[in-house]
Amino acid sequence: MQLTGAEIVIRCLQEEKVEYVFGYPGGSVLYIYDELFKQDKFKHVLVRHEQAAVHAADAYSRSSNKIGVCLVTSGPGVTNAVTGIATAHMDSIPMVIISGQVPTAYIGQDAFQECDTVGITRPCVKHNFLVKDVRDLALTLKKAFYIAKTGRPGPVLVDIPKDITNQKCEFEYPKTIAMRSYNPVVKGHSGQIKKAVQMLLEAKRPMIYAGGGVILSDAAEKLVKLARTLGYPVTNTLMGLGGYPATDKQSLGMLGMHGTYEANMAMQNCDVLIAVGARFDDRVIGNPVHFAEVSRKIIHIDIDPSSISKRVKVDVPIVGNLPDVLDELQKLLEASAGVPDPKALAAWWKQIEDWRGKKSLRYKQGKEIIMPQYVVEKLYEVTGGDAFITSDVGQHQMWAAQYYKFDKPRRWINSGGLGTMGVGLPYAMGVRFANPKATVACVTGEASIQMNIQELSTAKQFRLPIKIINLNNRYLGMVRQWQQMFHGNRYAESYVDALPDFVKLAESYGHVGMKIERPADVEPALREAFTKHKNDLVFMDFLTDQTANVYPMVAAGKGLSEMILAEEL
Repeated sequence: MQLTGAEIVIRCLQEEKVEYVFGYPGGSVLYIYDELFKQDKFKHVLVRHEQAAVHAADAYSRSSNKIGVCLVTSGPGVTNAVTGIATAHMDSIPMVIISGQVPTAYIGQDAFQECDTVGITRPCVKHNFLVKDVRDLALTLKKAFYIAKTGRPGPVLVDIPKDITNQKCEFEYPKTIAMRSYNPVVKGHSGQIKKAVQMLLEAKRPMIYAGGGVILSDAAEKLVKLARTLGYPVTNTLMGLGGYPATDKQSLGMLGMHGTYEANMAMQNCDVLIAVGARFDDRVIGNPVHFAEVSRKIIHIDIDPSSISKRVKVDVPIVGNLPDVLDELQKLLEASAGVPDPKALAAWWKQIEDWRGKKSLRYKQGKEIIMPQYVVEKLYEVTGGDAFITSDVGQHQMWAAQYYKFDKPRRWINSGGLGTMGVGLPYAMGVRFANPKATVACVTGEASIQMNIQELSTAKQFRLPIKIINLNNRYLGMVRQWQQMFHGNRYAESYVDALPDFVKLAESYGHVGMKIERPADVEPALREAFTKHKNDLVFMDFLTDQTANVYPMVAAGKGLSEMILAEEL
């Protein structure tokens, strides 16, 4: 069967059972868009900027465990997409990005809308391809989907010159794929797992440290089973929230730069630490030198061998797929005659309860000015803790992470590694497409939301009933906090002047706008948005305390136990 390259692209996406393609048309991909128009097996979502296309596909993947797909044109189309690709890469999100390229003969000739897509994206993809022969197209796309999902997931880009999309060849889509140079490990080393079990049972002050890998590999249930079998405390990274129920008594909450006092102190003072799908990054353990001051044994489970002993030397490395490794660990644990030392564990929990007594997340809500933490707490109450929450990046992101208690995986969608402002709204769109009946709220700030605010148009076109929670403090909040604490109160360019009237702006796009200025109106406004306007996009502009800071805080270069607490200032 002879098909054009454009027809092959569409058939490959159909074979992969793709539901949505997020994209924006342009000259180099017009043959593909023409074939897309002729089919009805998957839908195309027209965004208003290529960056939003990648973010939406990213969130579609994060919230569903499916591969997100986006389609952009050459030149500025793909350069606009780079921020979204880098965002997905840093957080290990499986995606396939299809980009158009100028005709093969024009490559390297500075043609109109040409750029070196492979060169530009090489540092921020798991892999990329430039298709030079239409006969390679189907196999290349099969490889792209396979590479994106297996091993440590990540975005894979396929760059297709325009002439390739118009050439013909016989079409056959491979049912399976085998790549000699790419064989990710799945099963963990049995000897290492046995060592880990022994080490865990001998622990006096144990700690389970769980990261985003738990979410990405769908290992949350197995982690919960392990933690409850052992009775050990659990802390989650920003990316790992929901991997262990936040309301469970064994949960110490998030750790790291803005983690709870109890999580950070337990992390610093444990004697045996098991890291599950986490990477000991700078925002989690602070200064590695300080972290190493307390002697502890470390077990590290990760699918990516390059993540192990990268920042912190570990004692028992286990490379493998988390569900498989946790299954084996659980079996050996249950077959073992040993049990954790009950007296030591009780003493450890007593110490943890003392740290909890600090109540490091407390704040004061008065009658005059809305505290941002209060808005998030009320959002949690009104949604029953069962919403999908997306966020942009900044103070509002940290408050959402601290005060919305995530009990389920894939409910917290944010940019962890790259810290990309502007993701919140397109993330909410992608989540809603993946979960069409879900309650979706975007927690954002007045600066972040403006970076992709044009997507209010996409949300209108597709009737997405997202609720936008804008914590408006008229500042680049996290920048202002750092300037206050470390730059002598010199607020260089952090004040956001000339803000739009967000209510009128939302209404101009055909949505519902609300402005909330008093604490007493916070809960009623939220309830109105989620009930009366259940089927509408509601933009809720909360005017919040301009001086509110995120606490606790571990300053850059400091150790986990060197936290700044609110009462110390």
